Formats: sequence, structure tokens, C-alpha cells
Amino acid sequence: AARAKELQQQQDPPTYRCLVLTGHGGYDKVKLQVKKGLPALAKGDVLVRVKACGLNFADLMARQGLYDRLPPPPVTPGMECSGVLEALGEGVQERRVGDKVLVLHRCGLWQELVAVPANHTFLMPEGMSFEEAAAIPVNYISAYMMLFDFGNLRPHQSVLVHMAAGGVGIAAAQLCKTVEDVTVFGTASASKHEVISQGGVTHAIDYRSRDYVEEVRKLSPKGVDIVLDPLGGSDTQKAFNLLKPMGRVITYGAANLLTGPKKNLLAMAKMWYNQFSISALSLMQSTKGVCGFHLGYLDVESELVSSAMSKLLELYGQGKIEPRVDSTYHFEQVGDAMRRMQERRNIGKVILLPEPKKEEEAKKEEPKSEKTEETKKEEN
Repeated sequence: AARAKELQQQQDPPTYRCLVLTGHGGYDKVKLQVKKGLPALAKGDVLVRVKACGLNFADLMARQGLYDRLPPPPVTPGMECSGVLEALGEGVQERRVGDKVLVLHRCGLWQELVAVPANHTFLMPEGMSFEEAAAIPVNYISAYMMLFDFGNLRPHQSVLVHMAAGGVGIAAAQLCKTVEDVTVFGTASASKHEVISQGGVTHAIDYRSRDYVEEVRKLSPKGVDIVLDPLGGSDTQKAFNLLKPMGRVITYGAANLLTGPKKNLLAMAKMWYNQFSISALSLMQSTKGVCGFHLGYLDVESELVSSAMSKLLELYGQGKIEPRVDSTYHFEQVGDAMRRMQERRNIGKVILLPEPKKEEEAKKEEPKSEKTEETKKEEN
């Protein structure tokens, strides 16, 4: 019987689990599927057995059809993961089977096995967990390049970080601490203030009960040197107005578009109407800078990205940055993971695990709270 089972396994093609965006809409549009065979390795590719994947705001926007770097459905999302190399494609010399790596790629990483170019992988330092590794690429590279490449952050300057308890926010606060005497203003709901203050935020601001512009002006009447703006719309104008002369606003997202599980046309119209715009002459007269950052469009600039990553891994080795994992969800629970992030309940990184959920975990899981009829309608 054992021999028969072994023969059967040899005849059956290998399979791997993956998450697929089947259409645009609510949380249920991302479905768990099983694919047969192995991903094909092109020249210069490596095959990675994925251990952990990162969830990002871009993935939430992609589900709603608001992220143009993701091909149309059906498609596997996911821009970052960590894992172990299982095979090398032709011409790969700088990697070995068994290497533990971080991966940054345009999309397609939410699956158990992925084939990616070797130069999109980075060796994990000793002592780093797979969950930590999956929390680094998108958030820390974004924060690093915005603060140091665009922002030119220097000692004794000040920075406003929105969504300071999110992945980029936590990364930015930690990176600000690597520069002498930098003041960090961070917006987050009150329940998250203790954590972000421990992580490097000098002045935590509850954006739900306070006007963050007024709060910043109270403490720094002249404004700030750098604003990291993931919100878009009217908040970009506020960011520009908050800058000191020679200050820089770096806009890198449109979180104000995400008001519910599905695309909100009213929010889109409001965002478009309030979109910040300025002429070159006004920009010159204000003596301020406006920068736009989108890591998804830097996927061909491998040298730029690799340079930032090598500096980040060096900082990790020195104990100066430490990814904060908020929670982990198995692929089966991807809807719950997306809901946690979209409802801004996370403090740090939400991680997806490709491995199947063990039966004991499923039994221990608490019963889910009753959803309102309105929420059910939104998801359907």
C-alpha cells in the first residue's frame, strides 16, 4: 500500500496554493486556488518556496480596481514575500539553492511557489524571521527613499508622518531615529499613540479628534521640513501649506479613496476635485518642493532599489530598524487580513502565510462577530 501511494505521488503533478483576484470589488474577490505543475523558470530566474507575504495598501486598491500596476483579473497580487530558494534558472550564479531571501516584485507573490528574477531577491540577514523579512521590502524601501533620497533628511529637522501606525509610518519613524535630533509628528488614532511614541514619534496626534494642522502649528509655528503624504486630495494641499521654506512634501498614495470594501465613486470624485495642483511659478515663489513617489513604477530601476535595500539590511544588522508585525493570517483568511488593514486596526505589518491553517488553529479560532446587514450588502 505504501509503495502504491508512492507511485501515485510520483504520477501526480506537484501543486501549489495561490491567491487570485477574480474580479474587482469586496473582500471575497480574492480567492484561494490550487495550481498544478511548477512555475516556469526563465533565464536569470530563481524558484522561491514562499514562507510569508506582505499585505500593502496597493493590494487593497488593486482589489477595487484602483491600482494600475496590477494586470486585469484573474491575477495573483502581492509585491513582497520571503522564502527559501528551491531551484535556479540558467545563468544564475549569485544565489544558491537553500538561500533564505526577501523578494520584491511587481505582482504575483501571494503563492506558495514563485519564479522571479534573481536580482529581485535579497539575502536575509542572520536572525531575521520570515515574517520580519516580508515586512521590509515595500514599506522600508519606500520610507528610506522618500526620507533620504527625496527628503534629504538632516539633523535637527522635522517630519510629519501620516498613518504613523501603518507599515510605512512605523518604518519612517524608525529611520528618522537614525538621524540626530529629528522631530517626528505622527497622526494615528489615540489607541495607537503609546506604540508609535515608543517607536520614534515625538508628538502623536489623534487625527480623529484633532485638526492635525493646528496641532503641528502649536508645537512648530513655522511648520515642518518634510511631509510624507499617503492620503492625497485636500490633505496634499494642507501638507504643502505646512512646509517651511525649503521644505518638501512627498506624496505617495491615495488612502482617502478607500472608504469601504468596494470602489467609492463619490470619494473618487472628491479626490479628483480636491487634487493638489500648483504652477511652476508659484512653486518657485514659495521656495518649497513637491515630489511624487511610487515604488511600483521603480521596478525596472533595480540598482536604485538594491542600493536602498542594502542600506536597510545594514541598519537591521546594527539593530537600528526592527520591522513590527501586527498580525499573521493564513491564505484562507485573506479577507479578514484585508479588512483589518482597510479598517486601520493594524499597528505595523499584516502578514499572509501560504501554509495551510492547522486544524487545531481553526478549532481555537474565536467565533466571528456578527456583521451588520449594511456590511454584508457592501461585500456582496
